[in-house]
Amino acid sequence: MALYFLTYDLCDKANHKKLINELEQLGAIRVLEAMWCLNKADTSVEQIRDHFQVLLADNDGLVVSEVNQWAALNAERVPLALS
Repeated sequence: MALYFLTYDLCDKANHKKLINELEQLGAIRVLEAMWCLNKADTSVEQIRDHFQVLLADNDGLVVSEVNQWAALNAERVPLALS
């Protein structure tokens, strides 16, 4: 299993609920307001990006990072259970 951070910048706020619902369905946890952490097996950053791309407008931004170390300060939640 790999740990991924997803960070987004939504210009079209109408997409926010769809994106949050999908993240929650996949078991992701919110780390910061626009940053989530997801634990997923047998995938890549490109596959995760493509999965979420269909929920976003052309001018929305999304960054997916695979991580093996992380540190947080004043986070809503930390992904201890996911790592």
